[in-house]
Amino acid sequence: MHTSEHSIMVNGIPIQEDDIEYASRSLKAASHPLRLKIMCLLSQHEMTVQDIVDHVGTSQSNVSQHLAIMRDKGLLSSHRVANRVYYCLAESRRALLQACSSLR
Repeated sequence: MHTSEHSIMVNGIPIQEDDIEYASRSLKAASHPLRLKIMCLLSQHEMTVQDIVDHVGTSQSNVSQHLAIMRDKGLLSSHRVANRVYYCLAESRRALLQACSSLR
């Protein structure tokens, strides 16, 4: 049982345990070097799988597997135009990438 003296506040807003668990899963999904690289690419603009493959230098199936994991964890969103699927960084995850970019 949680009491108010043990609650976590960010900018005066209480953070729920479910939110912490969700954030933890997102961080775990983003922690793979290739996934973080893909997130950095997608922070600039949306891209297709082939666009990403051309930039990261690995196979299409490898990129697709990582994209599926990141989309499942809420890091990415996608939309289809004709026969192409475009991926972009989920709006709610931009702060995660910005926080990582300040690390040196």
